[in-house]
Amino acid sequence: MPKLKTKLPSASVTVKTEVVCPNDTNPMGMLQGGQLVHWMDIAAAVCAQVHAEKICVTASIDSMNFRAPAKVGDIITIKAKITRAFVSSMEIWVRAWVKNIKGKETALLSEAYFTFVALDDDITPAKLPALQPETEEEKDQYEQALKRKQGKAQR
Repeated sequence: MPKLKTKLPSASVTVKTEVVCPNDTNPMGMLQGGQLVHWMDIAAAVCAQVHAEKICVTASIDSMNFRAPAKVGDIITIKAKITRAFVSSMEIWVRAWVKNIKGKETALLSEAYFTFVALDDDITPAKLPALQPETEEEKDQYEQALKRKQGKAQR
């Protein structure tokens, strides 16, 4: 089996943009949390699949808090970035911002850590390329990812 190459976090960064439409909202005209989770999951999946070069599936999502409301017409920007690749699973940090187009204000809407597993053609876990963090933030996220994984294992 060929050795998997090492990749940089920047190589798989994914940015997704959506506009909040009436079908995305609750009766109060605010973005439904489930719709935001769906959009964030798609961005995380793309990030994971670019890193793995394989189909990846969601294994878990850490707690997600909604920090600001989003209303019809607001623009949602979602950024997904891999923090660490383990053997067949990887952690993806996903953040979403809301921008009111009229007021031009941008606020952090939500953030969460998603865990994905890469699958081979037989639908079994596949080995991942290693991750080489570059920036101080990436190095910190890389170390913290192991602690988060170990914390989940102890539950």
